[in-house]
Amino acid sequence: MLTKDLLIRDAMPELDAAACAAIYAPYVRETAISFELEPPTPAEMAERITAAQSTHAWLVLEDAGRVVGYAYGGPMKARAAYRWSCEVSVYLESGRRRTGGGRLLYEALFERLAERGYRTAIAGMTLPNDASVGLHRALGFEPIGTYRRIGWKHNAWHDVAWAQRALATGDDPPTEPR
Repeated sequence: MLTKDLLIRDAMPELDAAACAAIYAPYVRETAISFELEPPTPAEMAERITAAQSTHAWLVLEDAGRVVGYAYGGPMKARAAYRWSCEVSVYLESGRRRTGGGRLLYEALFERLAERGYRTAIAGMTLPNDASVGLHRALGFEPIGTYRRIGWKHNAWHDVAWAQRALATGDDPPTEPR
């Protein structure tokens, strides 16, 4: 449940890595939502937070001072022409899906990414995942394709649907992302 005690802020690797790792671990161990096979340690999560913040953003959602979710952006692809696009993800602790936390995190993340000069957000969703598909649709993502039977996890093949939304518009030559 969302409460009046909510705060979205930049993640701090030394403070938030353990909480982010704990939120993410069940997605890795128990679902095909993440294609990772082993949950990252808090030290590995701290490295991910640092890397994302150096070029994109990583935000956390606190409820009454406790981290209950996070969202981040990172490079979509390594080639230079893609540098104005980014891949985004959001994760909430168990029991908080469909409570509005994902929307709050994503809206703040999109604002931050647009401020840094990014133009397009891309999201991949392992199927089936009605909650994620619904959230992305509600936030203006449009379907761009599905990779069929692309990932093998938990003794089954899984599809990944991809969607995108604009973070900023314009045909002008973009300034370099900051």
